[in-house]
Amino acid sequence: MIKTIPLTKLIPSPRNVRRSTDEQADLQLKADIEARGLLQNLVVAPAKKPRGAFTVEAGGRRLRALKGLVEDGKLDAAHEVPCLVIGGGAIAQEASLAENFHRLAMNPADECLAFGQLIEQGADVEGVARRFGLTVRAVEGRLRLAGLAPVVFEALGAGEITLDVAKAYGATPDRERQAFVFEQVSRSYMASHPDSIRRMMTQATVSASDRRARFVGEEAYVAAGGRIERDLFSDDEGARWLDIALLERLATDKLEAIAKEKAAECGLAWVRPTLESWIGYPATASLHRIVPEREPLTEEEANRIDTAHAEIELLIAIIDNEETGEDARKEAEESAEALEREIAAIRDKPAIIDEALKPKLGAFLLIDDSGAPMLDAVFYSEGALDQEEEAEEDAVAPQPQSAGAVAEDEQSQDRPQALSRALLDELAIQRRDVLAVHVAADAALALDLAIFLMVDRDAVYSSERSGSSLLALPPSDPVFGFKTPEAAVTLARAQAVEALDRSWTGGATRSGRFDAFRAMPDEARAAWLSHAVAGTLEASANSSERACVLHDHIGQLLGIDVPKWWRPTGANYFDRVPKAVTLAALEEVGGPAFASRYSGLKKAELSQSAERIFAGDFIADVELKGRALAWLPEPMLFAPAVASAVAAVDETPPWEEETAAPSCSDPADEAELQIGAGEPEAGGGKPSESIDEAA
Repeated sequence: MIKTIPLTKLIPSPRNVRRSTDEQADLQLKADIEARGLLQNLVVAPAKKPRGAFTVEAGGRRLRALKGLVEDGKLDAAHEVPCLVIGGGAIAQEASLAENFHRLAMNPADECLAFGQLIEQGADVEGVARRFGLTVRAVEGRLRLAGLAPVVFEALGAGEITLDVAKAYGATPDRERQAFVFEQVSRSYMASHPDSIRRMMTQATVSASDRRARFVGEEAYVAAGGRIERDLFSDDEGARWLDIALLERLATDKLEAIAKEKAAECGLAWVRPTLESWIGYPATASLHRIVPEREPLTEEEANRIDTAHAEIELLIAIIDNEETGEDARKEAEESAEALEREIAAIRDKPAIIDEALKPKLGAFLLIDDSGAPMLDAVFYSEGALDQEEEAEEDAVAPQPQSAGAVAEDEQSQDRPQALSRALLDELAIQRRDVLAVHVAADAALALDLAIFLMVDRDAVYSSERSGSSLLALPPSDPVFGFKTPEAAVTLARAQAVEALDRSWTGGATRSGRFDAFRAMPDEARAAWLSHAVAGTLEASANSSERACVLHDHIGQLLGIDVPKWWRPTGANYFDRVPKAVTLAALEEVGGPAFASRYSGLKKAELSQSAERIFAGDFIADVELKGRALAWLPEPMLFAPAVASAVAAVDETPPWEEETAAPSCSDPADEAELQIGAGEPEAGGGKPSESIDEAA
């Protein structure tokens, strides 16, 4: 029975099954009731005490919202509330459970369309936000989603993508780019992470958190005519600055003025400004490098650095723990970054340089990650110094460490870098693909491998993996449906398949097709053999879980240059590992100082920077860039074979000894056995061409 009951006679029920709530959602409900009144009645039961009162069994949040409006003076205390009166006890508790249990959340796409229709009907964003208890930014965000490219919005409505992924597409309002990125993502399993999508959407812009943007400041940028595009699903630093050329001009002008002041202040011959985050070889090629000593650390400062490093280790353990919640992980990352900044500030001691030497020295002025101008720690002279000055230079330069000290220092920098099982499986598949494209291009090795795999399993029992599924059957990959359609190895493999001679496939019977296949030239049949053998290779990785010693040995024999075929990107690696793993990779190629330049970046920005660095797309000296281009995560390496295995390979097989009897009496039959073997060479058959050389 529905009846109206004064608000003063309604009290919360101890039987209400909802024990937790959301403060923001409660405020939205309160605003909605204020704007439209109560749209759904409460469910109540008669109370034993006080007399004439009713307990609210379903609708406790609505009751709190109504009483909150009374406290705000928006409703009268005796306001009449429509209520469905039911019996008490178990019936009341079941009613409370049923109302909450059977509630279905609104589809995000439907919600976006509803907000859009309200605006079309004449409502304004501020009014909608006020009536629904939302922020203006939240309403604008839903309207942005309503304006997504049709293919993206339909995927959201169908549940094919999550709300977080849709927000990543909505980072910019460019619907054409949204559709383009969606098409790219739909063809690649690896790029479905929101961070990867957001990076693809915004790669032609600059983040408000970029050090150049922080240095110039939004006010100066906008005053000069700069355009800003807001990411409505992120914080203020999620805004994108569109006019990069203007930003860099403003930053250069401002930095040049500061450089002149620094040169005069420090008594240096020159201070050159640069927008790069580090000083690369091209800028210093004609200069003489001088690294001065710094004022020594006090005992208190050294102890604080040790303590901070220990605290960072504990935080890294929290970050790498898969059971750590998102909020806790974010808090730990922020704390670790703050500690890194504290360590850098302690170590930033004044340089000790002879005053007479300063007028002949110069330095570079950079912008640090926080957007502040920073004088580089290394000084340079434009010409050669005389002998006395060189002696002074040697006095201020640090002494080289001994080999033992270097080894000890490297050992102290080792960090555990455990990878997730899913990522390890994906890396194993990709490394297998690199191996497969090389086996497919080397008919001689493929033939040897095929014969070996067919006889070895029957002749000898071994628990060691062979790394193949011969009878030329395709293996089952550890990740179902994992594809890399645009990878270099995938394209090379497809080209090799397209080049196969299929003239024999037109036969009406199997016997006819077999005869036609045998009639083909040796090269054509050898290509099919290589193709079949390459297709049997199982996924393996340089790890204890997916190791295959034979794959490693074959990779060494083929001299595979993995970095030529696979590079770590945000989508296939950096988005998938903890931030500490990415920083450790940067430290491995450039040292602690190089890695520390990126420690303050958020994970998405760090991933983007790492992808650029390990693709060689950055300014650096030849040695550093070479290390970056050669770096691979350990699972992607083809480890060197053990000494005993190498020795066994070097032994001359019986059938290649000069005294061995011919294996075939007919030269034509002997040629059949040597399909695709190429020219023999000491130590065994040689591939006709290295695929890395051909590439």
